[in-house]
Amino acid sequence: MSIGLIGKKVGMTRIFNEAGEAIAVTVIDVSDNVFLQKKTAEKDGYSAVQVGYDDQKESRLTRAEAGHLKANGSTPKRKILEFRVESDEQLPEIANPGLDLFDEGQWVDVIGTSKGKGFQGVMRRHNFHGQPQAHGHMMHRRTGGVGAGTDPGRIWKGKAMPGHQGSERKTVQNLKIVQKRNDDKVLLVSGAVPGAKGGYVVIRPAKKKEAPERNLKAGAAQAAATEESAEG
Repeated sequence: MSIGLIGKKVGMTRIFNEAGEAIAVTVIDVSDNVFLQKKTAEKDGYSAVQVGYDDQKESRLTRAEAGHLKANGSTPKRKILEFRVESDEQLPEIANPGLDLFDEGQWVDVIGTSKGKGFQGVMRRHNFHGQPQAHGHMMHRRTGGVGAGTDPGRIWKGKAMPGHQGSERKTVQNLKIVQKRNDDKVLLVSGAVPGAKGGYVVIRPAKKKEAPERNLKAGAAQAAATEESAEG
């Protein structure tokens, strides 16, 4: 199953494990995730779950978006994503996904938008070494020769040049969930993830690591039984 969560990067900190070693972690808020819609192979041609995150004003939505959310019994959401599953049998029955989707020690991939750095030269953008810094030299940080002579007499496509850097979709693979803090509804993930504080990220089970088996239908039945016992 590849169902994940949408989160918001809170920032970075460090924690200490039982051996006293400091571990750098990123704190990701995953509260307010809601399953909006289930798509089935019979009706939609594929199996998927639509997840919404982060409330916002209804006035900022189009009529189509507001109608879709109301039809699925949800408040206006800022971010909506789909996570595909292999078959309809893997579609969850719970309505509010949360920290129970992941286990401590599980490997995950985190997708986000990297920080924008504006227009940058080749030394920062492509790690060029630079040219001589001696007195009299006229090109310290410039690109240098980029042409291809008389044949073909043009600059090759894909040549490393100055330009806009950052603000790109980036995926960091094989990060480990160090802690789950249920009271704060946050995940502590080892290492750094793309983006600035307050940026949206997507957390999914790692594609290059085995994920633990999880039955979300059984979890829904257990949650319903817990609610009935509490009411009784």
